[in-house]
Amino acid sequence: MGYSRVVRAGRMVYVAGTTGTDAEGRVTAPGDAYTQTVHTLRKVEAALARVGAGLEHVVRTRIYVTDISRWEEVGRAHGEFFRDIRPAATMVEVRRLIDPDMMVEAEAVLPEDGPGS
Repeated sequence: MGYSRVVRAGRMVYVAGTTGTDAEGRVTAPGDAYTQTVHTLRKVEAALARVGAGLEHVVRTRIYVTDISRWEEVGRAHGEFFRDIRPAATMVEVRRLIDPDMMVEAEAVLPEDGPGS
């Protein structure tokens, strides 16, 4: 598709929409919103590390879910990663993601005064 998982543009860092898929592109834990969110946020964390940043630098997350009634599971996982960081966060229900087994997609933004700026 021609995109990057993480991009540094000047002093900003953006993590593209990230899902709970493994190295072969298979969806992890179909039907389990919590586990998919954990896997997704671990991938976000790994992407940030590639540009010398960490979760502690994140100022905004956006989470897209296919079933908003599962928000507590997704929120619990998000809280495990960001409880003390407390970025601005948005959770939005979408009709579907690229694979029907995907329940969660997340993205993150780091500020202009983040690491390496």
